[in-house]
Amino acid sequence: MSKVQLNKTIPDVEIHLTGDKKVRLSDYLGKILVLYFYPKASTPGCTQEGLDFRDAIARFRRQSTVILGASRDSLKAQENFKAKQGFPFDLASDPEETLCKAFDVIKEKNMYGRKVLGIERSTFLIDGKGVLRQEWRKVKVKGHVEEVLEAVKALKK
Repeated sequence: MSKVQLNKTIPDVEIHLTGDKKVRLSDYLGKILVLYFYPKASTPGCTQEGLDFRDAIARFRRQSTVILGASRDSLKAQENFKAKQGFPFDLASDPEETLCKAFDVIKEKNMYGRKVLGIERSTFLIDGKGVLRQEWRKVKVKGHVEEVLEAVKALKK
């Protein structure tokens, strides 16, 4: 499977979402899609990032934008995370890393002195035609959602 590239159409990957829904990325054509990847459900940074997207959801919806979060967590872990935090958007469960590999977010990281493979916090802005318009890699949570919202607004102009 090819990896995503700026200003190119994204691969049409099938994803498994909370609510036990199976969809394809092509199902979001006609809407702007913000797809954000986080390392692990219910951890502090990932929770804060999700809460920031949750708190800004009305502003994203005014821009006809769909938010999807994704990690390698099981569907059950994603369901629990979504319910506990009250996220008004779906989370994708990607334990086989199909979506993660298509967006090239699996990177070698240092965990307590050990090298492990994990998700590098990343966000992708995809336009209504399924074209990747912007990407953020090695995301720092603070202020990130505002930056993404501004990019969505700029894309709409």
